[in-house]
Amino acid sequence: MKIIVDAMGGDNAPLEIVRGALAANRDHGVEIILVGRTAEVLKAVEACGEKSLPAGVEIKDAAEVVEIADDPAMAFKLKPNSSLTVGLNLLKDGAGDAFVSAGSTGALLSGATLVVKRIRGIRRAAMGPQIPTAGGRAVLCDCGANAECTPEYLLQFAYLGSYYAQRVMGIEKPRVGLLNIGAEEEKGDTLRHEAFALLKEAGDAGRICFIGNVEANDAMLGAADVIVTDGFTGNVVLKSMEGLGKFILKELKAVFLSSAKTKLAAGLVKGDLGRMKKLMDPSEVGGTPFLGIQKPVIKAHGSSDARAIENAVLRAKEYAESGFIADIQANIEHMRVQPAAEKN
Repeated sequence: MKIIVDAMGGDNAPLEIVRGALAANRDHGVEIILVGRTAEVLKAVEACGEKSLPAGVEIKDAAEVVEIADDPAMAFKLKPNSSLTVGLNLLKDGAGDAFVSAGSTGALLSGATLVVKRIRGIRRAAMGPQIPTAGGRAVLCDCGANAECTPEYLLQFAYLGSYYAQRVMGIEKPRVGLLNIGAEEEKGDTLRHEAFALLKEAGDAGRICFIGNVEANDAMLGAADVIVTDGFTGNVVLKSMEGLGKFILKELKAVFLSSAKTKLAAGLVKGDLGRMKKLMDPSEVGGTPFLGIQKPVIKAHGSSDARAIENAVLRAKEYAESGFIADIQANIEHMRVQPAAEKN
């Protein structure tokens, strides 16, 4: 398994990106192609304590870097020799099995869509992060790739999330819920009403396990394994969760450091607090897949450190080995909404 890594993408590139990729190679046997400015990548390799490239690691030179100020929709075209563009072309041409980048989300999505391309029949690629819930983890689909959606998009997000939960997360029969402002069928706007009807039809046919509408609080308590929503709402949910998690951990720390008594208590529950922190840390998952692209593309957080990149590489490996894309291709006819004129 060979994973292509954008060595120049992200706030901590190239050192932390290279460090994480080397760890994935060393500890998990993943072959790596580091894409970026060769001299800078080699310097980072040396800073990691390696005198030369380890076996199974190679460098593909890319002289340009997509910067945060670049237009996301045009960056991969205006900078054809950027690490992001070169990496996506390597993936398209079959030089590697998946691509990981902590660079610009918009540029990566645009590049993946136009270079690697969507699975035939998929209207829009969606971001499907694994988020922590009381039941373990759930797929939130979409979380920012598509701010405005049609009912057909949400139907396809449900299938994408369901197959991903089965193939990658090992959930035999993922429960699919439509995120809404109430559990009743009549709740929500026109988009939610029309999407509900499509999802119910798919559920009645046995193609997905649709459980109906779910409210955000119930979703966080583990009511669904796949949470379907438009990208605008999904992004608000995701960022709210991240902020709330940091707030809770900060407040807990303040409480436990407030007196000698609470400091003693902190020592007694240190391990449990560590597990809680780990559950809420996005670095533990490492990256978010662009579901619906013909080959695996993983977006790591822009502030990713070495541990996050190592985990993103492992997620990319799991994704590439899962058979998820073949499942979507084999069942794409069920994910299309037939125009009214064709039904009559």
